[in-house]
Amino acid sequence: MRKFFGTDGIRGVAGVSPLDPESLVRLGKAIATVFLKRGGKHRVLIGKDTRLSGYMIETSLSAGITACGADLMLVGPLPTPGVAYLTKSMRADAGIVVSASHNSFEDNGIKIFGADGFKLADSIEQELEGLMQPGVLDHKVATPDSFGKAVRINDAVGRYTVFLKSCFPRELSLAGLKIGVDCAHGASYVVAPQTFSELGAEVTSRGISPNGRNINAGLGSMHPEAIAKVVEESGLDIGIAFDGDADRLMLIDEKGAIHDGDSILLVCALDLKNRGKLRTPQVVGTVMSNLGLERALNSAGITLLRSAVGDRYVLEEMTRSGAQIGSEQSGHCIFSDLSSTGDGILSALQVLAVMGRTGKKLSELTANFSRYPQQIINVAVKRKIPFTEVPRLEQAISSAQSALGTKGRILVRYSGTELKVRVMVESEDSVTCLTHVNEVADVVRAELS
Repeated sequence: MRKFFGTDGIRGVAGVSPLDPESLVRLGKAIATVFLKRGGKHRVLIGKDTRLSGYMIETSLSAGITACGADLMLVGPLPTPGVAYLTKSMRADAGIVVSASHNSFEDNGIKIFGADGFKLADSIEQELEGLMQPGVLDHKVATPDSFGKAVRINDAVGRYTVFLKSCFPRELSLAGLKIGVDCAHGASYVVAPQTFSELGAEVTSRGISPNGRNINAGLGSMHPEAIAKVVEESGLDIGIAFDGDADRLMLIDEKGAIHDGDSILLVCALDLKNRGKLRTPQVVGTVMSNLGLERALNSAGITLLRSAVGDRYVLEEMTRSGAQIGSEQSGHCIFSDLSSTGDGILSALQVLAVMGRTGKKLSELTANFSRYPQQIINVAVKRKIPFTEVPRLEQAISSAQSALGTKGRILVRYSGTELKVRVMVESEDSVTCLTHVNEVADVVRAELS
């Protein structure tokens, strides 16, 4: 098992291993070592969100990378998908994002992209882990005339904004549309309002005053009720809430109802099919995607393929199946014809394009989505051990699924980024749903907490 890398890179408390300066210098050396073995310009691009610890982490990584002879391009605060885009467009050998996504400011993390703008394969992350071990690269330093240098890319936001606008149909405009945008005091605080405004929208912004400590604090995709209130009170046409690194989003319709990645997937899949642009009649969700989504897609002749949770697994299934769209319920949406990773702003633009083409409001576009009641309980655990080694838990899961039959389902899994077990139950009946999720969560607490 990998020690540092989870389903979405490295994640942890800033200042604590592996996000302490010593470990980060070793990681920087490991990154330079891996990518210096290849051809190319030996340049690494680094972007970050707005956390206070981003300065320390960026500087520590930079020390390790330049010490081994690779050059750096520093883009400052920029959404994760913006870093992925610029890594490819600026022909860097790798791109690094310093972010803990939707977590609070005390946490931070590292995501790494290859030259193609895609997240690294597991095998490369394992190679990096091996090189990060104390003593492996501690004494590796370039000669004095071979150290790398760092340059700051001052127009990174502008470059990314131009790309985003190119993903919105030229024949359409956002003129006359009133949009509420919640940037969670995160990496999108400049580029998101700027993009929507330049396309003609009247933008009401929240969460655009980062101070290093307020990222995701009561705002953003983890707290969409904040922008929902603004939408209702101000009579806006739509609300858009991003997380700290803007690779995910939640939408709020004109009535104040909150819509997640399942709704976005349905709206965009149906639009592509109706326009004859869906190359293959299938899209990708995850094991968490709502049964109501699956049934709504099926009624339109579209198959929902399910991957493991994690946008990298959604993308893997999209690549395997040839699907154009994939989405996590949490709001990671991937449009493979346009981007190599989940992009919250780009995803919002695709929904806004559907609204513009059809003349319909978001509430109308999602009217045929009858969502099954779904209950999720997250249980903190001491360690992650295979469920096969916890007979009582296996029995509880089996009993719940038997009771649900074909009218529901249960999913129990470890979080890929935290020491938690996620228990999800879905059923036609909300009372049944709540009963089974609590029963299984109680067993998890008793056996693993």
